[in-house]
Amino acid sequence: MQKRVLIVEDEPSIRDMVAFALSKAGMQGIHAADARAAQSAIADQVPDLILLDWMLPGMPGIDFARRLRREDLTRDIPIIMLTARGDEVDRVNGLDAGVDDYVVKPFSARELIARIRALMRRAHGEDSAGVIEIAGLRIDSAAHRVFAGEHIVPIGPTEYRLLHFFMTHPERVYSRSQLLDHVWGGGVYVEERTVDVHIRRLRMTLMPFALDGCVQTVRGSGYRFSASV
Repeated sequence: MQKRVLIVEDEPSIRDMVAFALSKAGMQGIHAADARAAQSAIADQVPDLILLDWMLPGMPGIDFARRLRREDLTRDIPIIMLTARGDEVDRVNGLDAGVDDYVVKPFSARELIARIRALMRRAHGEDSAGVIEIAGLRIDSAAHRVFAGEHIVPIGPTEYRLLHFFMTHPERVYSRSQLLDHVWGGGVYVEERTVDVHIRRLRMTLMPFALDGCVQTVRGSGYRFSASV
């Protein structure tokens, strides 16, 4: 699954440079010039990571970071702050606001991509090869394949995205509407019961490997993926 990175930066030349570097690294860059445009992009589809400029028109990046950390939909998204502020006090303020990493301008595209990949691996539980393994299931993100032990699991594209999201966010309960936002994207009209249909398909996919119990229903709340069956 191609990683989506939201670039919140008011300088078009920097956005274009970063988007080009992301494209070369196999990731998709989404452009936003300010916090309002970023919020709209997030509503359309939740990104895997946010690059956030400190000095933004309207709302400063550090205030936007605090808002993102208060909202359920965005509180777990990794954030890298892009800024010309290199003082220790500013770095501490950024980290206190919930920023995960800090890159001082001017920066090299190579360093930025390395920081992005490292943060995504930490946030999503992937190793350096992009592999996630929980409860006997293994996703090879680079090959876009799922394994149960040594067996390849035949899986549809939507069920793959759903399983990938679950395995990168284990033990947490997500409502149907949250799953729609994260897996389908907020800009796509899909009824909530569609989630139930794909949950059933995912369980049927995992059933031959006795792993369907990992996808659990939490009555009145939604679904979670757990290694504790």
